Amino acid sequence: MIKTHAHPLDHLVLPTASLDFVRARLTAIGFVVAPVGVHPFGTENACVFLADGTYLEPLAIGNEQTADRAIGEGNVFVARDRLYRQTLGDEGFSAVVLATANADADHARYVETGLSAGEMLSFSRAFTDANGKSDTASFKLAFISDKEADEAFLFACQRNNAPNIDRTALQAHANGVTGILEIIAVSDRPAAQIGLIATAAEADASGGDAVRLPNAILNVLSSEDYGLRFGLTVAPSPDLRFSAIVFSVRDRPAARRLLADNAIRHNMSGNDIVVAPAPGQGAAFIFREIP
Repeated sequence: MIKTHAHPLDHLVLPTASLDFVRARLTAIGFVVAPVGVHPFGTENACVFLADGTYLEPLAIGNEQTADRAIGEGNVFVARDRLYRQTLGDEGFSAVVLATANADADHARYVETGLSAGEMLSFSRAFTDANGKSDTASFKLAFISDKEADEAFLFACQRNNAPNIDRTALQAHANGVTGILEIIAVSDRPAAQIGLIATAAEADASGGDAVRLPNAILNVLSSEDYGLRFGLTVAPSPDLRFSAIVFSVRDRPAARRLLADNAIRHNMSGNDIVVAPAPGQGAAFIFREIP
């Protein structure tokens, strides 16, 4: 049973070496990519916004010196991004972000359970829509991770100022994607990782190898089961590694035609379309038709 106050999925962080790679790759896959957003601590993004209110945050380093300074000042977001890149490289899927109305309470809970990844972070940045209209977005973040892991982490995100921006054009994706159904993580210790995820989301941990959020499912599979399910290879690891994103689409044949027309290699796994990771696409993308 899902706790009624379990945090919903907010967005996913996908490190990349270049936002140019992101724009070329994700546009070819059929996504609308938003204009570049610049953080005040050296990172920058080019987001993909979905109609269900979630989004992808491809993340690049815009200014190394500013990022270095932020890490020295204790910025957990930038520090964890660097740790991920040092461990797994510049292309990947580093973080699952959960929406919260009270990041201070989440931080206190993470500290109490001994799983806090560090100090909270508050910041604002400009946001621009597809027509060039700008507003300011403000956030407060609380971080959680396995103390021994250098890879995946999670954080709760409180939006203190939601931009007064029309995102309709940014959500009209040619591939027909409307939202995120499932996030797939891989670990050879699934039970231990489920506890971490459930604590992050303040959700029920009794669902076996999955945590059910109000708007998505977060599954943890062994590397063997991941390969059997999707036909993709992931190196075995006891740590948590976010590996795949399952999107809902309106018309699977149409999505598959778009991929073929744009020379995007893909395979079928049952009724799912599977696109393996590539530069600018740090996770496997899986497209599933939902009636």
